[in-house]
Parts: sequence; C-alpha cells; structure tokens
Amino acid sequence: MRVAVGGFQHETNTFASQKADLDAFLQPDAWPALQGGPGLLTTFAPGADGASDMNIPIAGFLAEAVAQALTPVPMVWAAATPSAHVTSDAFAHIAGMMVEELERALRDGPLDAIYLDLHGAMVTEEMEDGEGDLLEWIRDITNGQVPIVASLDLHANVTAKMMRNSDALVAYRTYPHVDMAETGARAAKLVANLARRAGRPAKAFRKLNYLIPLTAQSTMSDPAALIYADVTALEHLKLDTNGNEETEILTASATMGFPPADIAECGPAVMAYADTQEAADEAVDRLAETFMEFERGFRQKIWTAEEAVAYGEAASDLDRRDGPLILADTQDNPGAGGNGDTVGILRSLISGAETALCGVLFDPSAASAAWAAGEGAEVQMSLGAWTGGAKEKPIEGTFKVLKLHDGEIEAHGPFYRGAHLSLGKSALLMIEDVRVVVASHKVQTADRVMFTAFGVEPAAENIVAVKSSVHFRADFQKIARDIVVVGSPGPNPADHVDLAYRRLRSGVRLMPMGPAFQRSRKPLK
Repeated sequence: MRVAVGGFQHETNTFASQKADLDAFLQPDAWPALQGGPGLLTTFAPGADGASDMNIPIAGFLAEAVAQALTPVPMVWAAATPSAHVTSDAFAHIAGMMVEELERALRDGPLDAIYLDLHGAMVTEEMEDGEGDLLEWIRDITNGQVPIVASLDLHANVTAKMMRNSDALVAYRTYPHVDMAETGARAAKLVANLARRAGRPAKAFRKLNYLIPLTAQSTMSDPAALIYADVTALEHLKLDTNGNEETEILTASATMGFPPADIAECGPAVMAYADTQEAADEAVDRLAETFMEFERGFRQKIWTAEEAVAYGEAASDLDRRDGPLILADTQDNPGAGGNGDTVGILRSLISGAETALCGVLFDPSAASAAWAAGEGAEVQMSLGAWTGGAKEKPIEGTFKVLKLHDGEIEAHGPFYRGAHLSLGKSALLMIEDVRVVVASHKVQTADRVMFTAFGVEPAAENIVAVKSSVHFRADFQKIARDIVVVGSPGPNPADHVDLAYRRLRSGVRLMPMGPAFQRSRKPLK
C-alpha cells in the first residue's frame, strides 16, 4: 500500500515574543531541520533491528510501516522550537512544499492513505488553527477519497476543523513524551487498518471546559496517569451500545491542550473512533466524565525562586545524599515558547545558594565572549535577559569560563533518545560557585547530557535548576530527592489568570476550579 508521509510541527505560544520564521525550520536543534523527498525517509529510517532509533512519531511510523507492508511516499517534514506565531511566509512555504509533493505522489499512482506527523497547537500570523487548515487543503486535493491519519502531541489544542478533515487523530499518552515513536507506530497500524476497511470509522469529539497547567499534566503522577490508563483501556474495548451488539473502539485519545495559546478552541479534548457512532459517543463521554472528576487534582503549588532556594539550602547532609533538589523553570521553558534567557532563578541561586547548577541559558553573545576568552579565563559580561521576553535586567558580573563545547551532543535520555542536539557554541560559566550552561541555540533542558557533556554530574549537586516544565522528569526524576515548580519570569505563566486572553471561548475556567473566562463583546481585530 502506498502511503504519503510527512509532518509539520510547531507548538505556538501566542504570548511569546519571538516568532517562527522559515529559518527556524531550517535550523536543526533538538530535532532535524526541514526534510523533503527521499532524504526524509533516510533521516528517520528505522535502525538495523527494524526499530526506531529516534523518539519521534514519523520515525516510529516508518519502523512499523515495514511490519504493516506499507510503502511510504515522502512529502515534507519540518519542525521548529516552540515560540510565538509561525510567520505567514514560513507556513505558506512549508505547506506549499507539502502540497507539491502530495500532488507529485498522486501523479505517480493512487495513494491508499496519508500520514501526517503534526503537533496540534500551531497558530500562524493569520490563522488560529494551522493544522486544521493544512488538513483541509490536503483533503481537498484528494477530494476526500484518501484516508488521512495524523499523530498529535499530548498538548494539542484539537479543533473541530481538525476532526472534520481527518479520518483519525492519534495522540501521545505520556508527558514527558517518551512514547512519541510508539505513537507513530500506533498510527501506522491504524493506517493499515483503515486502508483495508470498506468504510471510514465513526468518530466523536468533546472539548473540556477548563485549562490545565503544563506542570500539572505530567503522566508520571495522578491524576493524569489515571486518565491515560483509562484511555489505553478503552482502545479495542468492545462496548455493548444497544443491548445486543458489541462494537470495537478502534482508537481513543485525550489531549491536555497547550494553555498559552489565545485561540477559541484552546484546551483539553477527548476523541474516539469506532464502528458505530453510538460506541464512539459513549467512549468520549466516559473520558470527558473522567476529566471532570479529576479537575481538582490538577491544582498544584508554585514556588517563588527565593522559597525554592531556601528549601534546597535547608536540606540536611543526609537528605542531600538522595540527590539534588530540581527547580523547574517552567515559565521560561523553551519547550513552551520561552526564550530560555531569563535569570530570575539564577539570580536567587547566586544570592542564596552555597553551590548550584543551572541551565541551559540561551545567550549567543555570552557564549561567544566565553569562546573568545578561552577556558580558565575570567570575563566581565552581562548574562541573559536580552530577548525582551520578560521584564528583568541581565546579571552583570565576572564569570569564570570552566568549559567550552561546540554544542553538538548525542542525547540518550528517554525523551530526546536518539536525537542529535545542536546547542551551538556553548560554555559552562561560574559566578559565586554557581555554574550555568550557556548555549547559542535555544533548547529545552530535558536530558542530563546537557550537563554531563561539560564534565558536571547533576546527580552530585544539591540544587539543579532546569529550563523545562515536565520533559526533564524523564531523565532527572530518577536522580532527584525532590522537584519543585518555580514561578520565575517568562512568557509561559504557571497561573493562566496572568495571561491576557482575548480570543478564548467564554465559559472556560482559566485554571482547575478557577474563574471562568468571559469574552469581550467588542469585536476582535
């Protein structure tokens, strides 16, 4: 079976300051740069054992495609670090490339299906629903005759348009996203199933009416763990919907949503696909009820930087043997649209911690200054707070250059597994016995190799601050004595009440058990 394969990934924080232009998709960072044609299949091809080497959906899809006897026909795959809106030019260019490749594939012969590796929370300068529009264009090209299956991030803001223009949406079930390749494999099995079926499955979809903070969405703890256990249990469950007939649920998904996106359909959603509409409806009703039952459980404590540092310093020598206290710098998380350059936590560490480790801070100028000075040198510089993403001043002082690195790193942790990280020219700096990794490329601190590559072992520290919301847990939680979420400057507020929504639909609670948003009657421009 011929299956067109491609992807277009971006998680858009509409409150962030830096947009994703075409260059953002052409620059490799945690994931490869834009890929097209046969090179796409080579980049994400399965390893010698037939399994996916890279934890990314399209790699998992291609690995499973072999077992399902699918013949992948490459289109285009592109991804950029989360940021503000995707520029209109970038979206038009990449979507245009994908359309051209799809039309070329159709000229070469009929397609049995189309698979897209999408995020589900893309907002462009002109459109609230980037994926919905892309799916609509692709369905129009095929006149709705070719089944379309897309994998989605757990943080997708799934829309009615996305549901309408796809035959199945399959979302991750873990956060940290350790199952990205696994989700791609599930999508491949579903593609093979749909391509062989006589008709399309029935589908059902529900939006939830409250937003969930990213840091509360982790499936490594309840209530998210319980919700996704229910999602998994529903798959292939046979429901008796009319008293005398059992109907199989082909697949079910739940997405937690990406809160810092000011769009009407922001927030969690549940979806299911089955042989009958009654079964699909019953499945999503069950999942929606579960979400509502657990709403109160998504509330959590947010620490100030000063509180967190004091807590870490108060630990006894015995406590410290159990590993470091990890501070999650969620509000400046590059994985949620942060610029990775705020210094609120670093400033508190300098003033309140005996020793500490911090990273990865995005500051190309500081990294260049360290390289110019060389290892062992002491450099007077301004560090951080240079993008304007938060109202704060950089740290002025004398920094010692402990280690230089070209930033080309192979990741082995559960989240970035198999990825080649490109941090650009990087340095390990020290000020007042606080060490900080500084990079020239923006990247989320979700793998311990970002520290060990500089010769420091986070497991041996008392306090480690990471610019991440949850993905760091995949590699850091096993070494931590405790983890606290810190509210420090950045464009991803842990409390959504602090976000100036304008386009969100009325009635959605901004936080679990919190106030409901009411849209202004004034027309939006």
